[in-house]
Amino acid sequence: MINVTNTDKLVTVYVLGEFTLTDFKQFEEAVEYAIKFQGRVNLLLDLSEMTGYTIDVAWEEIKFSRAHKTDFEKVAVITSDQWTIWSAWITKLLVDAEILVFDEREPASDWVMA
Repeated sequence: MINVTNTDKLVTVYVLGEFTLTDFKQFEEAVEYAIKFQGRVNLLLDLSEMTGYTIDVAWEEIKFSRAHKTDFEKVAVITSDQWTIWSAWITKLLVDAEILVFDEREPASDWVMA
C-alpha cells in the first residue's frame, strides 16, 4: 500500500507492506504531475514500513530515475533496510539530486524541506 501527498514542491511517499507495480505507477503519476506544475521537486520517501518490492518495481525505478535525471533537488529516504540503502546509493548515480538516507522521519523531513 502507498500513500502519496504533494505540497509546495514536496512529494511525500509512505509505503506500507510490499511495494508493487501498481503502487509505483501511483507514485510515478504523482511525481510527474508535481514536476509538470511545480518544476524541480523534493521527495520524501518513507520506506521504514516497507516489507519488500517486486522485481518489476526495481526495473521501473531504474527507468523512472533515468527519465527524470534532473527533475529532483533533494531526495530523503527513510529506511534501516541495508538493501534499500544500497539501492538509494545506486539511484544517486542516475539522478542529479542530493540523496540522503535517514533512520527517522523528523530529521529526513527537516533536511528535505530546508
